[in-house]
Amino acid sequence: MSAPQANGAKRGAGAAGRARPLVWWYGSMALGGLGFGWLAELRPFGDGILVHPVVMLFVLVGIGLLALRVLLAQPVPSVISDRALVTGCAVGLAAFLVGNFLSVHFIGWLT
Repeated sequence: MSAPQANGAKRGAGAAGRARPLVWWYGSMALGGLGFGWLAELRPFGDGILVHPVVMLFVLVGIGLLALRVLLAQPVPSVISDRALVTGCAVGLAAFLVGNFLSVHFIGWLT
């Protein structure tokens, strides 16, 4: 009887350990998207299409994922699944649009 409980305890601890990178991934994508969307109307990087804030957001995400790959010395999909990576990018894009909407409507309204 005690053997299945020990296995169950190990599985629960592993699930909590696997959830932490997902929380960081989704949270950083949401905050990054919101921040870059907030600044998008100002065009802080210039007026070209390759320096648009949404492009810069995903360039930064790519650099961050490459850094994660080097630091962990294992493929990123072994830490964050492919589906979670795509979903996180969608969350970042949606947060970008929300941040841009808020910036356009509320900054313009306040000034």
